[in-house]
Parts: sequence; C-alpha cells; structure tokens
Amino acid sequence: MKERLISLIETALDTLIDEGTLPADARRPVQIDRTKDKSHGDFATNIALMLAKPAGMKPRDLAEKLIAALPADKAIDKVEIAGPGFINFFQASDWLTGLLDAALADEHLAVARPDAAQTVVVDYSSPNLAKEMHVGHLRSTIIGDAVVRTLEFLGHKVIRQNHVGDWGTQFGMLLAYLEEQKHEESDAELSRELSDLEGFYRAAKQRFDESEDFANRARSLVVKLQAGDEACLALWREFNNISLSHCQAVYDRLGVSLTPADVRGESAYNDDLAQVVADLDAQGLLSEDQGAQCVFMDAFKNKEGDPLPVIVKKADGGYLYATTDLAALRYRAGTLGADRMLYFVDQRQALHFQQMFTLAKLAGFVPEQTDLAHMGFGTMNGPDGRPFKTRDGGTVKLIDLLDEAQERAYALVKDKNPALNDEELQTIARSVGIGAVKYADLSKNRSSDYIFNFDQMLSFEGNTAPYLLYAYTRVASIFRKAGLAMDAVSGDFQLNEDAEQALAARLVQFGEVLESVADKGQPHLLCAYLYDVAGLFSSFYEHCPILSIEDDGLKQSRLKLAALTARTLKQGMELLGLTPLERM
Repeated sequence: MKERLISLIETALDTLIDEGTLPADARRPVQIDRTKDKSHGDFATNIALMLAKPAGMKPRDLAEKLIAALPADKAIDKVEIAGPGFINFFQASDWLTGLLDAALADEHLAVARPDAAQTVVVDYSSPNLAKEMHVGHLRSTIIGDAVVRTLEFLGHKVIRQNHVGDWGTQFGMLLAYLEEQKHEESDAELSRELSDLEGFYRAAKQRFDESEDFANRARSLVVKLQAGDEACLALWREFNNISLSHCQAVYDRLGVSLTPADVRGESAYNDDLAQVVADLDAQGLLSEDQGAQCVFMDAFKNKEGDPLPVIVKKADGGYLYATTDLAALRYRAGTLGADRMLYFVDQRQALHFQQMFTLAKLAGFVPEQTDLAHMGFGTMNGPDGRPFKTRDGGTVKLIDLLDEAQERAYALVKDKNPALNDEELQTIARSVGIGAVKYADLSKNRSSDYIFNFDQMLSFEGNTAPYLLYAYTRVASIFRKAGLAMDAVSGDFQLNEDAEQALAARLVQFGEVLESVADKGQPHLLCAYLYDVAGLFSSFYEHCPILSIEDDGLKQSRLKLAALTARTLKQGMELLGLTPLERM
C-alpha cells in the first residue's frame, strides 16, 4: 500500500511541476508512514511541509493542491489535511476486505513475488571445525536462517554458504593427535573421545605444549596438508566429517535449514589464493610492507591518518582470512552469480568486511552493481553484561544450552499440564524450549547486545515464543470447538467493530513486514509484527464473540478473520524457525 500511495503522490507532484505550481527541482523522496491514531487515517505524509518553501506556499495550501492533483484510486476512501499540512489517507473498507479475501484464498497469503527475483548468497553460522559449536555461534546461525527463509518465501533464489573454519595451523596439531590416538586406542574408544571435541582439542593442545616431538610432528603435518599429501588429507577429511556431524546435530536440534550440502569452508578456496594475489598484483594494487604483500586504500586510515593495510600474503608466504574472503567473494559473484551477498558475522568484523567489499569491487572480483552487506550483530551476554560464560568462566556449548532450555520447558509444561503423557510433553517442550532460545534472540534488534535470561524467555507473558505459540493454539482451538477446518469458512468479511478493523488492517501488512526483514536483515521486525497480531487478536476475541453469536454471516466473517490470523501467525513463526503446535 505504501508503494501505491507513493506512486499516486509522485504523479500529483509531476502534475504540479508541469503546471508551474512547483519548480522542476522541487522533487523530494516521498515518505509515507502508518498512523498510530486511526482517527487520523491509515497513512500520512509530510511532503507538503517539505515542499512548501521551494513552492513559496503555505503547507496547507500546497497540501490542498496536491490532494486535488491526486489520481482517483479505489484503495483510498478519503484524504484529509491535518495540523500544519500533513496529508492523511483513509483506506477504503472494501479494498481492505478484498485484500483479506485474497490472502485467505492464497497459500502464499497473497504476499507479492518480486518482478525480478534475485540470487542471494547468504554467509551464516560458519563455526570453526576445530571446536564444538558454542553460544557465540547462535546469533549468526538463527538470524541468518530466519532471513534466508524469508527471502525464499518472497521468491528469491537463496544460496546458503556455511563458510566453516576447516583450514589453518591448528589442524596440524589436531591431526597429529588424531593420528597418535589411532595407534593407542580402539575405534570405539577414539569415537568416545571425539564425541567431546572441546576435550579432544584441549588434549591435543596439552600434547603440543608439553612435547617438542609432538609439536614438530604437528608442524610437519601442516606443511603436508597444505602441500596436498593424500594420507594427511584423508586424516583431515576424517576429522572434518566428525566435526561437521557435531554441527549438523546442533542444526537439526535448532531446526535451522543448513545441511551438509551448504558447507563450503575456507579450504575450498585454497587453490585460488595465489591467483587472487597475482591478480591484485597485475592490477597494480599490491604494495610490499615489511616483506608482506598488502593493498592500501585511501578510504581506510588509522587514527593517525595513515592508510590501513589489507594484508593478503604474509612475509613467510602464508595467506590470511582476507585472501580467503576475497576468493570467496569472487566465487560467489562469478560462479554462483550473486546479485546480493549477505554476511551474518559479528559486528566487531565491520571494518574487515568494509575493506573486503571495497577491494573486491576495486579489483573487479565483484561487479559494481552487486549488493554486498555485512549484517553485523551484537553479543549474547550473561547477567553481568559480559559475553555468556559457564560459572567457571568457560565457553558454553550450544548443545548444552539447548538441553537445559528443553529441560526447563518440560518442567514448566508438565506443571501446567500434569495430565499430558510424556510423549506429548516432550514434543511441547522441544517446541517451547528451543523456540524460546531462538525467539529471545530474534526478537532483539540484530545490532544490539542482549542479556540471556531463561525465566524471561520461557514466560507466557510478553513478547516471547511461549506467548506466540500459545496465541496460535488459542486460535486453533476455536476451530476445534466449532468442528470446522480453517479452510472451510465462507461468506463475506464484515468489519464493523474497531477491534475487527484493527486486526484486519494489521494482517494485510504481512508482506510489507517480510520485505523489510529481507531488505534490512532484521528478524525482530517480524517478531514485533507477530506479537502485535497476537495482541490484536486477543482484543478482537475479547470484544467480538465468534462461536456464540447468532448472526451466521457475522460468525463466518469472524471465523475467516480468525483463520487468517492463525495462518499468518503460523507462517510467520515458521519463517523464524519456530515450530507451531496445535495444542499446548
């Protein structure tokens, strides 16, 4: 609707420019906002206030001329001037009911598909395979996944890229220890040891620190690995497969859509690194600094005003993350054909990605028109405001956090529903517990830090997963009581009450909200919308009887509104990666 109104206003501006009321250079971007007070209409613009001075007119006078020049449109019931010159638009009720009918009749809820679908490459999760996934990987994984799901729902081609850390000097140490343990332990014993990757890593590090022979062996394995020694590579693949299976177990538990096919780690770009450096050199972009090969760009300077180097090859001949990231950018643009690339990585890496994106376009690795965006995020903190840790200061394994969430949810649900059998309790606990952890994160602004608190996230009050999950089951229960399927309702919408109109107006904004999530990479916008819808339905349910009303036409209308609410809540939660339940 906003785009429709902007187009109408732009047409009116063209008319006023053509007739000389406005100077030719008076065009400004048109801002349309939804009103908070519905007595002021559904939408408002301040364009008359912005253009009054260049027009040499009073804002209200210009507003009158703009309204007179607006093309007729069946979506608009009336247009009014408010205050010093705001223009308020009232949406036509029959237009609104038409949108509701279209959404209810469409499995896609009438959310518009793009005129030209984009190929969007999304880089998210990206754990280090040398260790188990910990809470620091949570935000990248679930925020990235919610945006990916939304982009796909909107009709874009999405290519997931799990850029795992599967290369580097630490792998020499791990492979040396794996090789050593293979000689000393049975397969069963080794399998048990590898079930705790953190413990395996600590044991390997201890051997590296204590034994010079072991350390030398580890260093020699790094050289062999980088040289492509097949025996060493076989050992490396074995370790990676074990580590990736740990990651996939977490993904499956979290309910994110990443699969082994989405993994393309640092090692995948190994053969292209020398070529990246050679191509930068051929374009005259390289400079040598203390033996290292660097690129200096005027846009990036330190506090003293000196250019910051992007080091692509160390003095000892080794490559860095920057070299790998440039190779990945080139692959994603050239081979995958990305129109847009989104990187869900900690916001502390902001400067790194600014440099990478600028250099990739400067070097011609990525076309100028390709949209490159670093979707940075804040940290998940403990009660002390510092990054979340165990009581002894260690890293919290993600799988342990999910276990605790599910256990707490099980106790909570059992207390509320002691008559449920254990299988039902476990199903609800999974949905509520895992959903609570995810939603507590997703409902926060991506760029903000937040405090992790089990009691708050498992509450059935406020903007939480349990509240939303319960809101959906509440709507579903209406249809169970009525003995009706949600797709069996019929008749015309009758929006007579304020609560009906408010809920209806919010429901038709679903597509608009999803576009914002996809554009900004901000799932909290969808969370806020769903929470709002749930609250509006609660008000509607309180003020507008459904099953007890005798007027069958009005009953059908309200059932249709309830059905669309349920479908919108369910679809929205699924895009966030939550699992809606029919009963709780």
